Amino acid sequence: MNTLQTQHPGASSTAIQHHYDVSNEFYRYWLDESQTYSCALWSDDGEQDSLELAQQRKIDYMVAQARANGVKRVLDIGCGWGAVLRRLVDIHQVEHAVGLTLSAAQAEHIVSLNHPRIEVHQHSWLEHSPVAPYDAIISIGAFEHFARIELTDSERIEAYRDFFLHCHKWLKPNGWMTLQTISYGNMRREEASQFMNTDIFPESDLPRLAEIAQSTEGIFEVVMLRNDRKHYARTCEEWLSRLRANRDRAIALVGEDVFSRYERYLKLSAVGFRMGKIALLRLTLRRFDTLH
Repeated sequence: MNTLQTQHPGASSTAIQHHYDVSNEFYRYWLDESQTYSCALWSDDGEQDSLELAQQRKIDYMVAQARANGVKRVLDIGCGWGAVLRRLVDIHQVEHAVGLTLSAAQAEHIVSLNHPRIEVHQHSWLEHSPVAPYDAIISIGAFEHFARIELTDSERIEAYRDFFLHCHKWLKPNGWMTLQTISYGNMRREEASQFMNTDIFPESDLPRLAEIAQSTEGIFEVVMLRNDRKHYARTCEEWLSRLRANRDRAIALVGEDVFSRYERYLKLSAVGFRMGKIALLRLTLRRFDTLH
């Protein structure tokens, strides 16, 4: 199968920029100082946890699971505004960190950091051609954009499997990869919110755990899996509180319609995670050196 849909199965640059390029300043009003736009990792007794600390803990966890500390080259697929890239080189002694994003605003922000050990590319994983193999790969909050909702089940598996085959090719032997993604929980795909699929994340759809498992088979070994949906509920609630606290400034910057759209999105997301309709998966994957 090699249709146009499966050649380009995920969200386009235009769709990604619809969400992520609203305004860097707008996101600063409600994300933490590192501008990490993904689920935090709260401590078990984290009533006093700050969002900043919980996001730092999440990044450190993903780095540790990828066995990326102190290595030469790490790839971050869906690198956002560069929080993982910065922590890789500044804290975890990685020699060179490479990020991929389809967002022009995010890429421009990372370039403006002018960090000699950070490299960013504004293109998709399908277009990526590394100059040398990677010791580790990290992908946080990007997998949700790799398959459009109109794909058939077989096309979806093919798209995901192609992604993992690319990662396998880019990694050194015995390489590790960590993946964090929202997935469907106790909700069927046909019950997905039209508001989320059109107004918030156009051209995107969530995976199911079974689809991830099927698409990694023979390519990566799933070494660890955790569902931290309650962590994402709390993260969304924290973001919502911060957004509402900056209501006037946010509306002045992006308008009331955009503010209301994001307020609704964060509220619905928190409820969905609390109810188990959607899950937050963190997977640790080890490369099979021989494909099966």
